[in-house]
Amino acid sequence: MTTPASSSPTSPTTLDAVIVGAGFSGLYMLHKLRGLGLRARVFEAGNGVGGTWFWNRYPGARCDVESMEYSFKFDDALQQEWVWSERYSEQPEILRYLNHVADRFDLRRDIAFETRVTKAHFDEKSGRWNVATDRGESVSAQYCIMATGCLSSTNTPKFPGLESFKGRVFHTGKWPHEPVDFTGRRVGIIGTGSSAIQTIPIVAKLARHLTVLQRTPNFSVPAQNGPLDPATQARIKEKYGELRRLGSTMPFGFDVQYNEKSALEATPEEREAEFEQRWQHGGLPFLGCYSDLLYDKAANELAADFIRAKIREIVKDPEVAALLTPDSVVGCKRLCSDTGYFETFNRDNVTLVDVRSRPIEQILPTGLRTAKQTYEFDDLILATGFDAMTGTLVRIDIRGVGGATLAERWSEGPRTYLGLTTVGFPNLFMMTGPGSPSVLSNMVVSIEQHAEWIADCVAHLRARGLSRIEATPQAQDAWVAHVNEVADSTLYPQCNSWYLGSNVPGKPRVFMPYLGFPAYVEKCKEVVSRGYEGFRLA
Repeated sequence: MTTPASSSPTSPTTLDAVIVGAGFSGLYMLHKLRGLGLRARVFEAGNGVGGTWFWNRYPGARCDVESMEYSFKFDDALQQEWVWSERYSEQPEILRYLNHVADRFDLRRDIAFETRVTKAHFDEKSGRWNVATDRGESVSAQYCIMATGCLSSTNTPKFPGLESFKGRVFHTGKWPHEPVDFTGRRVGIIGTGSSAIQTIPIVAKLARHLTVLQRTPNFSVPAQNGPLDPATQARIKEKYGELRRLGSTMPFGFDVQYNEKSALEATPEEREAEFEQRWQHGGLPFLGCYSDLLYDKAANELAADFIRAKIREIVKDPEVAALLTPDSVVGCKRLCSDTGYFETFNRDNVTLVDVRSRPIEQILPTGLRTAKQTYEFDDLILATGFDAMTGTLVRIDIRGVGGATLAERWSEGPRTYLGLTTVGFPNLFMMTGPGSPSVLSNMVVSIEQHAEWIADCVAHLRARGLSRIEATPQAQDAWVAHVNEVADSTLYPQCNSWYLGSNVPGKPRVFMPYLGFPAYVEKCKEVVSRGYEGFRLA
């Protein structure tokens, strides 16, 4: 991996575009704007590229979209030359890939690392964004592009006494960059969401004892991960274009082997065979088993019952199995993919504690106390998730027309047009923002689509001597209403999930992503074909 400079003291003070974040989004956005001949600069808080995959280094961190699809398609030479080692890539491999991308396209020279954007204020007189960083830098740019990611602001509940704990404390979303050894140690982990489900099996094999503190059980299916042999990879690369085109037509932007049949129309024997085939295949394609799985409660319950039966079959202790069995809807929280998660609770050195019935009362210097018992730990892992979708954006002092802050405008929930822009903030673009498919899609596909749409938009403005674009209130209101209408037609709002911000106390309960890929892509094309319908261009 190339070691980046911490920052660039020679960065220009006047730019065409500022990009915030150097993950998948920021890297491709920089590449696209360079292709237009623009002076663009990326500001990145970390000391390397990678975004989500730079920060999330917890044990077992792995993507839940297959490697051959969770990668850029914009450059055929890139996708042909890179060799993936596993069906589902681990964090270190994805980070190596993104470093390869940064080097291959010579992107680092326009990235200021270890530099956090603190302010972005729109100057109405000049029509430009004034952007300030924690290093005292100040730059002016016509366009400000937020490539800050959907899962980049960690959520740490205010546990009483947390600061008093004398052992090591880790958050899965801000994992140390140096190796962490849990061998022979007493470890407590709070949470059983996606990151915990990946972490728990790894830590359990090393720890003297692992105590899992669970508030809400989660549905999970086996990833069925394994090596990606060269012959398979070569066959895929021969017809890579076909795979990409197929993914672009799928509801989630990748091949979930979507079955258009209804679960309610199938016989019990047909359903059992379909569910079992999906379970053995592994991963998120389980959600593609029937077309009404995420729309009809009765259909969903059939799938839920299948997974519940699997949990009871795998977990030997009936009481533990009961605690691990969700009573909610499959898929209304992101379906987890695991490697030996439920099997881990058969280990003698693993204890499951239900903190829904026995809440955590206090973190102690040597452990924690619930309403029923005290536990002693050497290490504490917080797998408590993220302030998703909006957290990073509202923590930056972003001010638009009239000095209004984004945090104020979104105080009752985010409002956007296409998830790309928001009223009152001209020339401010969000990549995979709320109101776009983002986390309900293959993120790389959505990122490429957004970067290309933004680049085309900028090129359109420049070709016509225009310098400003802003969504109209009417278009934004209509889009927000449409996003809500689509969400309400599904089972997604029936869970207290981070899709709704329900995991963060005080956050407005609004369903943030848009369930509409690939129709969303067609809508974006339609907006352009109608002269950027819903936007004011000046």
